[in-house]
Amino acid sequence: MSLDRRRFLAAALAAPALGRWEIQEEPPAGTGASRQDEKKPVLAPRVARFREMGFGMFLHWGLYSQLGAGEWAMHFRKMEPAGYMKLMGSFRAEGFSGREIARVARRAGMRYATLTSRHHDGFSLYDTRGLSPLDVTHTPAKRDLVADFVEGCRAEGVVPMLYCTTLDWSDSRFEKDWKAYQRYLRDSVELLCTRYGPIGGFWFDGNWSRKDVDWELDALYGLIRRHQPEALIINNTGIEAGGTLVHPEIDSVTFERGRPEPIEGVSPDKVVAGEMCHTFNFHWGIATRDFNYLSPAHVIEELCQCRRVGANLLMNVGPDASGRIPDYERAALARVGDWIALHGGAEGPIYRGRPAAARGEGDDFVLDLGERSFAFITGLTRTADSRAHGEARGAGPRVFRDLRPFAAARWLDDGEALKLEREGGRTTLHATAYPYGTNTVVRVAELRPA
Repeated sequence: MSLDRRRFLAAALAAPALGRWEIQEEPPAGTGASRQDEKKPVLAPRVARFREMGFGMFLHWGLYSQLGAGEWAMHFRKMEPAGYMKLMGSFRAEGFSGREIARVARRAGMRYATLTSRHHDGFSLYDTRGLSPLDVTHTPAKRDLVADFVEGCRAEGVVPMLYCTTLDWSDSRFEKDWKAYQRYLRDSVELLCTRYGPIGGFWFDGNWSRKDVDWELDALYGLIRRHQPEALIINNTGIEAGGTLVHPEIDSVTFERGRPEPIEGVSPDKVVAGEMCHTFNFHWGIATRDFNYLSPAHVIEELCQCRRVGANLLMNVGPDASGRIPDYERAALARVGDWIALHGGAEGPIYRGRPAAARGEGDDFVLDLGERSFAFITGLTRTADSRAHGEARGAGPRVFRDLRPFAAARWLDDGEALKLEREGGRTTLHATAYPYGTNTVVRVAELRPA
């Protein structure tokens, strides 16, 4: 194992001890073995680690943050690149701290963070080494913010990942010289691969903008595999094509603002992860007149429903013009972190549990963890966010089919014992109501064998 690979593994596992999924190593080169020789899809270690991270922070931040009108402000306001880029003159990033961002993420129970190294406007948060004049070194900030972010994440035990746009509104080559634009894109990604140490993953977005061209993905993904063999490769397929695997090197399929579907069997050759990206309001970059925020309860529900199928939740925040995470998102994420801590924290089912064969009713589901299972009970009371669900089902019997036999059950939040009944392939868990002063949104029961 190379030094870089050892460093990456150390960074990836810096958070509290992770459980282990069954990992089947890729066939060693030169042995004559191939994926076709394997009886089951290969689960690469990088994918296994990612699936256990469970919860990550997405950060959309750039020049557009000064406008406070969302990350697509340049496009929807029909701003010409020359006029839009005048925002570089006031880009100071005085509130941006990679370490503080990582602290907020860690407090929320997030194990990785993904920053927009460059968004569709064409402005880069890193030193492009002459590839483009539209980067942070040509602003009053005069510092490489990707370096700050990566170093801050590592210091706090959060795995750094980088979002890379493939769509560019400011580069004329995107429309007029496709081959040259592809070279620029690869040269940019190669900088990110070689100048910042081990990166947890590269999250691409924008291929949906042109379906009539060759994106030269073999070359792009090939250079990542050469320089960062342990990095994840993710390509956002957009809202309409969630769960689609667009290339054999992809390690995780995406579900943009939509609950993920089961991901087993997406590829016959390799096990892939799944990730839902979601944002607190209706924009990804900060939008100061968008008051339609998700509640902590809604985030908890979405996190649980992602883990139900073994997918991660990548929850977005839009830092303000200075680069600081706004107070509401900080507070909301801290409450989600409190919920995770109440339900086992680092050793609990949110990170280490695996989707069970058991089937619940409605949004109820089960995760397996060794000899134990954990039943996630929804709708004990109406959610705090009326958009997520209608009337609550309340306390009472909850039926699961094909659940393994268990002798005892208890709520994780207060240890109260619960009645279990089994008849044929049906197990009934008698869910009691919350005690006064408690409402955990999704209540989790631990199931133990005799």
